[in-house]
Amino acid sequence: MLAFSRGVVSRLRHIAVVPPPPRFFCTDVETKIIRTIEAKPSVMTPNSRRTGLIAVKCGMTALWDKWGARVPISILWVDDNIVSQVKTPEKEGLCAVQIGCGHKKEKHLTKAEVGHFRAQGVDMKRKLHEFPVTEDALLPVGTSLNVRHFVPGQYVDITGITRGKGFQGVLTRHDFEGGSASHGNSKAHRTGGSTGMLGIGRVIKGKKMPGRMGADQRTVKNVWVYKVDPARNLMWVKGQVPGATGNFVFIKDAFYKKPDTSILPFPTYFVPEDEDTDDMKPLVAELGDVDPFMVTD
Repeated sequence: MLAFSRGVVSRLRHIAVVPPPPRFFCTDVETKIIRTIEAKPSVMTPNSRRTGLIAVKCGMTALWDKWGARVPISILWVDDNIVSQVKTPEKEGLCAVQIGCGHKKEKHLTKAEVGHFRAQGVDMKRKLHEFPVTEDALLPVGTSLNVRHFVPGQYVDITGITRGKGFQGVLTRHDFEGGSASHGNSKAHRTGGSTGMLGIGRVIKGKKMPGRMGADQRTVKNVWVYKVDPARNLMWVKGQVPGATGNFVFIKDAFYKKPDTSILPFPTYFVPEDEDTDDMKPLVAELGDVDPFMVTD
């Protein structure tokens, strides 16, 4: 009887609880501020932060400097970059620009991705990436970005996924020396040696051991832009770029070697109506009258 009374009391107490009124994050809809973003050139400040671009790694070539040394050059293709989404402090609480690269058929995308592109009113893209920017560097949805967003001679940071090497041993993965090849070494030439410690009875976390190597996100900083080809949306940069040929990389202004704000187009380069990009010659950094690529060909 006591248990029955307690159950009845709990049920009556649960029914008697009045649910709280619904809460709305924005009750005053009429006074909500709607930000208007215009695509027009403006003045860049030292604290401004521009958006980056998505490129495809096309391959590598080389040139020779005045001392005869071979300098590796990576070729990147900026494949039809557009602004696919804009995030503002009023709506998302931050300033960022989402960039879409390439083209992809609708049947190869998920329903969520198709709905996202349709809601923004842009074409289907192969790759999306979000770049944090300042408020003065926001761009409207649908703005086209080309390779002239960067200027030859400036420094950029390039982020990509390194080549996957699979499961490797300690000699390949951590550059161990290995055992000696002299007498007395029996099947221990490429082993990692001892892995534990006396008294602890376990392997310490972070011990260098065999495992999966590569396929990690890496950023190469202070990469020098050598040449820009607006007709083909190609960019030549000095040095190595993470990833294999055909992989996507993300390019943005260098964090440490900041470029001169007076030479950078801000918030991006807007193509004039009377400009014919198909007939434009490549823009080369100041190295002389002779293009080293023409010499190697």
